[in-house]
Amino acid sequence: MLHVTETLAIADWELTESFMRSSGPGGQNVNKVSTAVELRFEAERSPHLPAPVKARLKRLAGRKWTNEGALVIQVEDTRSQARNREIARERLVEMIRAALVAPKRRIATKPTLGSERRRLVAKTVRGTVKALRGRVEDEE
Repeated sequence: MLHVTETLAIADWELTESFMRSSGPGGQNVNKVSTAVELRFEAERSPHLPAPVKARLKRLAGRKWTNEGALVIQVEDTRSQARNREIARERLVEMIRAALVAPKRRIATKPTLGSERRRLVAKTVRGTVKALRGRVEDEE
C-alpha cells in the first residue's frame, strides 16, 4: 500500500516494478547488478483516483503515460536498487499530489478606464510617429 495523502492510498496490485541494468558509470557493478527501476502505475484502471484527477495526471505525465493508460517512471539515479525504488515511488506520489490540486478558475476582469485611456493615447502617439515617417514634400 502506497500512501499519497491521509485519505488516498494506492493498492499494491496497481503498481508493477521491474528491474534492469543501469546505464552510465559504475564499473563492473553496472554489468552485474540490475539497479535501474521501472515503476508502472495502472492509473487508468485505478479505482482510487477520480476521473478529473486522472485527466490532470495524464497531462502532467506527458510522455510517461502509455497508450494502455499506465504511468511509467524509470529511475537509475543511484547505484542502490532499494534507493532507486524509493525515488520512483516518491516521484509517483509527488505527481499524484500535483494532480490532486485543482487549478483555480480564471475570472475575467474588465480593464480600468485609466488603462484603456493610456492605451489609446499610446496608440495615437505611435500613429503620429509613423505618419511623420512618410516622404518629405518640398515647400516652394
